[in-house]
Amino acid sequence: MSDPSDHLAPGARRYAAAGVDLDASDETMRRIGAAVRSTYTPAVLAGIGAFGGLFALPDDVHEPVLVASTDGVGTKTMLATALGRLDTIGRDIVNHCVNDILVQGARPLFFLDYVASSRLEPSDVAAVVQGVAAACREAGMALLGGETAEMPGVYAQGELDLVGTIVGIVSRPRIVTGADVAAGDLLLGLASEGLQTNGFSLARQVLAGRLSAPMHPGGRLGETIGDALMAPHRSFQRALEPLLEAGVVRAAAHVTGGGIPGNLPRVLPPGLGAEIDPASWTRPPIFDLLQRAGEIDESEMRAVFNLGIGMIAVVRASDEAQARALCPEPLWTIGRVVEGNGVRFLP
Repeated sequence: MSDPSDHLAPGARRYAAAGVDLDASDETMRRIGAAVRSTYTPAVLAGIGAFGGLFALPDDVHEPVLVASTDGVGTKTMLATALGRLDTIGRDIVNHCVNDILVQGARPLFFLDYVASSRLEPSDVAAVVQGVAAACREAGMALLGGETAEMPGVYAQGELDLVGTIVGIVSRPRIVTGADVAAGDLLLGLASEGLQTNGFSLARQVLAGRLSAPMHPGGRLGETIGDALMAPHRSFQRALEPLLEAGVVRAAAHVTGGGIPGNLPRVLPPGLGAEIDPASWTRPPIFDLLQRAGEIDESEMRAVFNLGIGMIAVVRASDEAQARALCPEPLWTIGRVVEGNGVRFLP
């Protein structure tokens, strides 16, 4: 049987010997093309295959302002690879970025992804991008372009990195800035489904070798620890948009790395802090397991993990009933804005 690289030009064979497989790159592009094109809207003028994506700005936004954000899914990729759940992290990165611009009142327009590894496995990259495309379709935005990179020596064998960039739009008068937040405003929390995409370096260290063990007590029937850790980073677009449209959200915080203490103060004016009642919401059992198994102090748990709250909306006390009526899912009143600085948890 002939060597599969015999058809390659000498330079391409040398490149393959150095660890970069051009055939694998071509196969990857073939596999992801349909998924990417399935996200296109009429605003996409040039997408996959072009050197730069072209997107026509909508003309229905008064005083339009573009909002951009970029982020990654961190070491959750290592669990996803080990468990064969690569489409899940594709959804994770899109939803994470959607939430980051949502807190400023923006709606998503288009997304760019970056997938890198020591060696491209077309089926793996296709799984990731198909997850990205599915989440983009759900968010109503185009997957306008991206990059796949094969970098032996930069990434260890079998590792994969995933980064995303989002661009959205908001009318200047409707930007959510937090400037009007006042003491006495209420903090309404939306539930996360687990770790989302933060705290996985600690979680992997604590729960190494236990991914296939049953998640009990409190877990779903048949759920493993790996299942609980891979719970998706959910999008809060559907839940929060009706409140944003009604103008009842004075500020909003996406609870990511740093937990509530690290994220909520970012949207509060100087001189204002927050008082949080940790007994006001249901804490997913994965966090209790992590705390017991790792003997982690509660203050560190709060600084690393979201502990079950994925998004916080700040509203006037007089707008609480309207917010609950508009939101298609339960809202927990987890605390209030107070004079001072930082976040204080009630005993």
